[in-house]
Amino acid sequence: NGFDVTAGVSMHHLTLNEYDVADYRTFFKVKPPLRSEDDRQAVVEAVKSGLIDVIGSFHTPQDEESKRLPFEEAASGAVGLETMLPVLMRLYHSGDLDLPTLFRALSLNPAKRMGLECGRLTKGAPADLVLFDPDKPIVLDRFKLLSKSKNTPFDGARLQGKVLETFVSGTSVYRST
Repeated sequence: NGFDVTAGVSMHHLTLNEYDVADYRTFFKVKPPLRSEDDRQAVVEAVKSGLIDVIGSFHTPQDEESKRLPFEEAASGAVGLETMLPVLMRLYHSGDLDLPTLFRALSLNPAKRMGLECGRLTKGAPADLVLFDPDKPIVLDRFKLLSKSKNTPFDGARLQGKVLETFVSGTSVYRST
């Protein structure tokens, strides 16, 4: 109808489902709650088709104490900034999303939505870049995260896709060891 509307989804809802919560594992408690595998697949298809045009980290760090409570009392949320790329590369390696679709939803579309010149490789745009190896295997170790909070449902997960270096306005701000 010509309305200026966007839709977004979290990395958690694209890669996890209600079975991951298993025995009420609180590091998997996020808002909204994880849903069925059919729902997860439908959300992936919506990103693939462009119906959902933004993927977010939904970075909601929590302290250990607030996550180590009975499930109903535990805080919702998980870190997402450092885990987002390798976690979402699961969708690429499984053949669910190609890299252009993934990066459009991660970078270009959010930048456009916010009226920012970043999120694209064009003359005059800020040189904000992430250099990564899409096939490099990693085992995520929450204690190696730079975030003060370490609550991630992906602790110990075998993933592919390692960030090698990050640039902001052409200046290196992170380099992996």
